Amino acid sequence: MTRHHDDFAFEPVRGLPAVLPPGERMLWQGAPRWQDLAVHAFHARKAIWYFAALAAFAATLRLGEGASLEVAVRPFGWLIPMGLAAAGLLAGMAYLSARTTVYTITSKRLVMRIGMAMQVSINLPFNQIDSAALRLFANGSGDIPLKITRKERLAYLLLWPHARPFHFTHPQPCLRAIPEADRVAGLLAAALSGQAITPLNEMPRTAGSSLTQQPAAA
Repeated sequence: MTRHHDDFAFEPVRGLPAVLPPGERMLWQGAPRWQDLAVHAFHARKAIWYFAALAAFAATLRLGEGASLEVAVRPFGWLIPMGLAAAGLLAGMAYLSARTTVYTITSKRLVMRIGMAMQVSINLPFNQIDSAALRLFANGSGDIPLKITRKERLAYLLLWPHARPFHFTHPQPCLRAIPEADRVAGLLAAALSGQAITPLNEMPRTAGSSLTQQPAAA
């Protein structure tokens, strides 16, 4: 009989390093949507455009030097496959990152189990979180960056890709590419204010976010 191997069988509760203490309740668990993570965190789509731009630049130079159109377009024959291969590699990394990630919101803290090669659990009690924001994408998924207190320092490389981009001096943990991000942000806002008592799957679907929204980018 074939046995299914669980890489995280050591966890007493999925995504958590220990059983929740009495009085603490799990409100939500989730993970990034790998397709959105590939686009917005690993920039797989930009890799294709980058190699396409290189091919167009090379073709333009060749045409300027008097080459025929057939000769000028030859860079497309090897640069576009390279771009697709690079995008495929980045998408694979995004899939692996999403598969090994679990975000957990409880009534008292947020826990991030992250790491593709080496697993680490980042425990953020609500008293260490100054504020949170919301960045929505067109399909309803989005990022929820967290501004933590100055006395708490987390390394950007430890967090990546679960970090707000380009905030290196004071890295901000970030729930990346979360489906139904507006509802999750609403739950987190209520939890941070001490008002969340209902798990997300029991909340009405009209519940939305009260966090500050940031403009979405590609």
